[in-house]
Amino acid sequence: MNSWDKRFAGEEFLFGEAPNAFLSRQAPRLEKGQRVLAVADGEARNGVWLAEQGLSVHSMDFSSVAQAKARQLAARRGVELDFELADLLTWEFPSEAYDVVATIFIQFMPPQDRARVFAGMKRTLKPGGLLIMEGYRPEQIAYGTGGPSDPTWHYTEELLRAEFSDFEIIELSSYDAELNEGARHKGPSALIDIVARKPG
Repeated sequence: MNSWDKRFAGEEFLFGEAPNAFLSRQAPRLEKGQRVLAVADGEARNGVWLAEQGLSVHSMDFSSVAQAKARQLAARRGVELDFELADLLTWEFPSEAYDVVATIFIQFMPPQDRARVFAGMKRTLKPGGLLIMEGYRPEQIAYGTGGPSDPTWHYTEELLRAEFSDFEIIELSSYDAELNEGARHKGPSALIDIVARKPG
């Protein structure tokens, strides 16, 4: 059992069953029938919500324990997802395969791995496709309410503008908010959101 399996081993959903608030605010940008990649989707609170919006969801994660709970959640909510057990750090992102990439709090990798994953997410979007991403800023460390302790693993506006300089940045915002996403994301949080479109 890997460390992520151990983390997800309890009966409760680690980050709750409701979708991430930022992601749910993007509903007007989504269209039924679109194909979406839910990156490191864990117990699939976000992937299930996306499926409920009428999207075709490919939910990938490293933890078989998390995905077992994800399948239960999907069945309970009456939706179907395409689940794949995969290591994000070695997974080969297919070229121009998705209309949307949704990635919420995937800050479990150092900068060199992050650069490879970001490049993969950009490559896998179809022309005109949408990236929807939320993460923590370095100020999150002082809050201690989730996320990594290494500031280089966090996002800044400067970093995201540079990484996605070849995309149309539709929204990029830094703010503090009170999170209530299960036991692991609870309390004041330093957030950063980006919505960006691949050139068509």
